[in-house]
Formats: sequence, C-alpha cells, structure tokens
Amino acid sequence: MMLRGTPLAFLAVLLPGLLLAQQPAAIPVRPAPKATLALADALAQARANSPAYRQFLNDAGPASVAVRNAYGRLLPSLDVGGSLGYVGSGSSTFGGETFNQVSPSYTSGYGITLALNLSGANLTGPGTQKANQRAVEQDIETATITLYNDVTVQYLLTLQAVAQTEVARQQVQRNSEFLALAQARQNVGQATLLDVRQSQVTEGRSRVDFLVAQQTENEAKLELLRRMGIELPVSVAELALTDSFPVTEPSFDIAALMSSATSDNPFVRSLRAREDASVWSVKSAKSQYLPTLSFSAGWQGFTQEFTDTDLLLGARLASSKFNAAGCDFQNALIGALPGGGVPGYPNGGQIPDCKTFSGLDATGDALLPELEQTLLDRNNVFPFQFSNQPFQAQVRVTLPIFAGFDRNLQVARANAARDDAAEAVRARELQVRTDVQARYLGLNAAFQAIGVQSQNQAAAREQLDLAQTRFRLGSGSALEVTDAQTAVTRAEADYVNAVYAYQRAIVGLEFAVGRRLR
Repeated sequence: MMLRGTPLAFLAVLLPGLLLAQQPAAIPVRPAPKATLALADALAQARANSPAYRQFLNDAGPASVAVRNAYGRLLPSLDVGGSLGYVGSGSSTFGGETFNQVSPSYTSGYGITLALNLSGANLTGPGTQKANQRAVEQDIETATITLYNDVTVQYLLTLQAVAQTEVARQQVQRNSEFLALAQARQNVGQATLLDVRQSQVTEGRSRVDFLVAQQTENEAKLELLRRMGIELPVSVAELALTDSFPVTEPSFDIAALMSSATSDNPFVRSLRAREDASVWSVKSAKSQYLPTLSFSAGWQGFTQEFTDTDLLLGARLASSKFNAAGCDFQNALIGALPGGGVPGYPNGGQIPDCKTFSGLDATGDALLPELEQTLLDRNNVFPFQFSNQPFQAQVRVTLPIFAGFDRNLQVARANAARDDAAEAVRARELQVRTDVQARYLGLNAAFQAIGVQSQNQAAAREQLDLAQTRFRLGSGSALEVTDAQTAVTRAEADYVNAVYAYQRAIVGLEFAVGRRLR
C-alpha cells in the first residue's frame, strides 16, 4: 500500500512546481500601423479603382456618342471613293454589239456621293438617344450610391472586427491574470488544482478566440480593399482605419425621408429615365407609318490609258490614211464637175492638201509630229487626269403601304415595353417607401439596443468584480470567475455589435433614401 501511494504523493508535491514553471505566453501586441485609411480616402479610391463601378462609367462614352450619331443622321452623308483597274486586250459583247480592245489599258476613277435620308426613325432618334443618355447617367448615380453603401458598410464591418479583436485581447489579458492568481493561490494552499486547471482551459480558449478574431479582422480588411479595387504594399495587419462614428439619438423626420426618397432615390430616377426612353421608342415605332424622303447627288470621273501606244498610233494612222484617200476621191469628183468645182466655195470646194487635212505628213506614211504628240498626251492620263462625268442628283419619296404587319408588331412591343417601364417605376417607388420605413424603425431599435447592451455590459463587469473578490477571499470558485469573465466578454462583444449595427442601420437608411443623411 505504501508503494502504491508513493507516486501519488510525489505527484502532489511535483505538480504545483510544474504549474508555477508554466508561465502563460505573452499577450499579443498589435503591430504599429504602416498605413492608415480614412473612409473618405476609401471612397475616393473605390471611385477611381473599383472594377464594378468603372464598368458603369464606361457606359457614359457610348451614350454620348449615340446622341451625336442621332443628330448626325439628320445631316447629309458624304462618301468619296476611288478605283484603279486593268483591262486586257480582246473583244467583249454588250447590248448585242461587239467591242474590240486592241490594247491593254489602265483605268482609274473617282466618285463623290452626297446623300440625305429623312425618316421617322431618324427624326425621333435624337430624343430617343437623349433619353437613353439620361438613363445611363442615372445608372451611374445609382452605382455611385451603391458603391458608397458597399464601401461604408464594409468599413464599419472592419472597424467592428477590429473592436472585437480588442475585446478578445482584453479577455486574454483577464484570463492570463486570473490564471496567475489561481496558480499563486494554489501554491499557498488556498486554491485547488481544479481551479488552476479551469483557469488554464479558460485562458487557452480565450487565446483561440483571439486568433479567430484576428483572422476575421484581416479578412474584413482584405474584403474592404477588394471593394476599393486596390492592393496594399504592406500587410493587412499593419493597416489601421482612422475614422470613428459617434452614436447619437436619431432625429430624422420620417415624412421628410419618404418625400426625399421618392424624388432623390437614384434607383427610382433611373427607372423613370428608362420609362422616358420607352416613350420615345413608341414614337419611333409609330413613325414607320410616315413617308421617307431621300436625296442623293454625285460627281464621277474616269481615266483610260492604253499601254501599247504603237497600236494606238497605228490605228490613228490607218484612220488618217483612209480619210486622206476619201479626201482625194472627193476632190476628184468635185474637179470633174463643169467649171472645175462648185461655184461660190474656196478652191471650188476642193481641199488643197488632203494629207495635212487628215493629219499625215508630206510623205503620207506617218502622222504629223504635233498630232502624234497630242495623241500621246491625251493617252497619258492614268491615274489622275480624269474625264469628268455630268453631275447627277435625285430626290425620292417613299410611302410604305403594307409591310406584313411588321410595323403593328413593333408598335405593340414598344407600347408593352413602355407600360412595363411604368409599372417598374411604380414597383420601385413602393419598394423604396417600404425600405425607408423599415430601416427607420430598425435604426431606432438599434439605438435602443445600444442602451440595453450598455447596461448589460456594466452589470457583467460588476458581476466579474464580485466573483474575483469572492475568489480572493476564498469564498468563491474559479468556475464562478470563469463564468463571469465569459459573461463580460459576451456583453462587451454584444455592445460592439450593437454600436456597429446602429451605424450600419444609418447607412442602410441613407441607401434607401438615396442620399447621405449625416
């Protein structure tokens, strides 16, 4: 029996020494911040870098161009064109006639066309595109208030996570101090090993809770940066948020809030702009029953240059010889008349020099040099020595009579879209009024909850003081202190949650109204 009891007695002597040797780890210290962030800076960074927000900003450019394009359709269009070509030698048939191309040739041409088309769709285009542009502008305002809400809420959630980390840090501090107290009392025989073990378990759990709180805080900061669309060059643990938000009793006028929401809420205004655009779409659909006026005018020119000048000159030489022979034959006939010619005409109506008259030199076997040079100059026109064509202009009026009920279908769809847009506006107005009332009531409830949680926090701290006093006097147990510490931690965490729930309730009310309220 003595041998069996010896190990137990040995452990009873050894354990207190071991417990005293196991000093609790140091309380984690928050690192010094290397970067700070205010809410105003966070909102400015989000407007400049948020991908989701910038997608809405990108729509402003096309909407503005669409308005200019609609006005541009009321102006004449101007087209300028040119061409270069090559035609080989050979024959072609057109209209039953055969045309021979004795020499390959280069061709070029130009065309200038002025056209104007006035239809109902073009006339209603500016009004339609202006309405669409206003809708896009309202969409950007909606995106702006949405971005403000998202970033502000996340900023508050991050501050809440920071505050919860501090609550967990204070709990670790309290539990570490109580563990040291329990070890000291157990060392002098005023506390049991059970009290020490209870303190150790509680202190360990608080450290785990602190690690979880730290992780939640870091994730909240990362989410805030994501919504801002940026990355930090430092660790999120070294980022500090600088803004604080006071808690004041709400003093908003619900009637004024409702009126402001009806007129200022960007979601409602965006839908109203869409409704206005749908009205113009109906006008555009109905305008298809109107006539269309079209006007066009054009200028054209072309060149054709033969590549084989020998064939060109040879053809003209053959033609000139034929003309000279005909001239000689005509002179012979006139000379054979009685009197040797036609009375009253110079030379009796005969041509003095048929060769020169036909463009031949004195030998009659070659063209005159000046004529040959003129032919070459006239052929040397490619690519810009154009032969202009006559000016052309045309005015046309078209009146649609029957189009297979396509216009009826488009008008019916436009009317339905307009009615849907009106119902969407009414539905959103009802939703906004409901949201404003609900969030106004929620804001007042959140403010009252802060008062209740403040009282609970004070009561929990008083309970902890009493439990610690009883434990020091030896009339209480470690379990009582542990329960009181847990109650304090829960009360402090609930108070932090209540404060930031109130702040988020204000942001939610601002989002429902559509503008800032503080």
